[in-house]
Amino acid sequence: MIETLDKIDTMKILIGEKWVESAMKMPVLNPYSGKEIYTISCADRNNVEEALKSAEKGKIISKNLSPYQRSEIIAKVVLLLKERKEEFSKVIVSEGVKTKTEADKEVERCINTLTLCSEEAKRLTGETVPFGAFAGGASRAGYYVHDPIGAITAITPFNDPLNLVAHKLGPAIASGNAIILKPSDYTPVSAIKLGELFLEAGLPFHILNIITGPASNYGDILITDPRVNMISFTGGTKSGEEIIKAAGIKKVAMELGSSSPVIVMEDVDVDAVSKNCIGGMTWAAGQNCVGVKRMYVHKSIYKSFKEKIIAYANAINIGDPEDPETEMGSIITNEAINTIDNSVKELKQAGYKILCGGKRIGNTYQPTILEGNFDHSLNGKQEIFGPVATLSKISSLDQAISASNDSVYGLHAGIFTNSIEVAFKAINELQCGGVMVNDSSDYRIDMMPFGGIKQSGIGREGVKSAIREMTTTKIACFNL
Repeated sequence: MIETLDKIDTMKILIGEKWVESAMKMPVLNPYSGKEIYTISCADRNNVEEALKSAEKGKIISKNLSPYQRSEIIAKVVLLLKERKEEFSKVIVSEGVKTKTEADKEVERCINTLTLCSEEAKRLTGETVPFGAFAGGASRAGYYVHDPIGAITAITPFNDPLNLVAHKLGPAIASGNAIILKPSDYTPVSAIKLGELFLEAGLPFHILNIITGPASNYGDILITDPRVNMISFTGGTKSGEEIIKAAGIKKVAMELGSSSPVIVMEDVDVDAVSKNCIGGMTWAAGQNCVGVKRMYVHKSIYKSFKEKIIAYANAINIGDPEDPETEMGSIITNEAINTIDNSVKELKQAGYKILCGGKRIGNTYQPTILEGNFDHSLNGKQEIFGPVATLSKISSLDQAISASNDSVYGLHAGIFTNSIEVAFKAINELQCGGVMVNDSSDYRIDMMPFGGIKQSGIGREGVKSAIREMTTTKIACFNL
């Protein structure tokens, strides 16, 4: 267990039955202070080759575990995590972009995610098939089952360093697979610590391997190798596109970028909705795939909404993530801050007006709202991974839906209205993977199917959905 974060520990990679310390290492920095807080081992091609050999063994071991055994192992991880909630919360704050309040919530979500995985491990059922429904099939009977897919490469981002790892490990193990985990090199410690809990809970060796360090050290072997049966990736659209091109014939699950819209109709509580939208815009300092990025507000309440949301944005307490009073923390790297700032400047040069924010503060960025036309040429065309959103006036629901859909992305959308007809029209016509009614686009629970369309992804996460994504369907037919 972690006694203090002042001491710089060297984190090892997990290969087969051993934690391995490599010759090459790299630092893990605290994004707020810039100080080195951990050192991680950097895997090379030989390490990855050994991990692939281990996963070949692991997928047989995992498949032969009964659903009950898989469920019990994951349930034990939940118990261990509950005992160490504060420890894991501190790790998330130290290496990532979450405030202490946000990190506490992420640990609770991880507990919920793994609890669901433990339960769903015992519910992976098939169905009987009515062969007699076709002429000549009356003498046949059969059913289908969900078999484990085999060995899975899982690649996770920095913005939810614990719970998004759980969304890969939990379903993979619950469905009887082996998994090679490649967490973000910005936030690897949460993932490594969770891996330790799985082993402590009794997960047999070889089912889980953990690789850290730059992929340039070992190339794309984790993607292209035929021993990998599936790739589960959460990250940027460009990286996802490159992975798909390189992967070859294997299953992929992609949770990618977004530019999530929120529609605000004229019949709402302006104060409550503007506050909700600011929360959705600034969670994890806006480094959130379902965060609020575009707000389309009805003209009859536009002025009052604009005043409210600017006030709430300016009131956000930015500071040390370890301070319980801090409402918004750091941007992950200096390069990421520059990317955000350049995007804001591009929007300004293209005609958007900065209503608030627009500047860097230390290692973070001010909550920034830019005003522009709903049909601006840059509307929805890029993902700004930070606390930045655009605000546009609309005169009708049709106009708002059209503007929302005018994007290469389609992950989540939100709509605020007191009209059931308006809500259902939005649900039917918005082109995205999820519509949140009277919530911002940022709302998610871990059991719901989660994913997008267009350039926002392929497949669905959420525990039950992810478990089925990580299996193959096998039919059995008896000629009686």
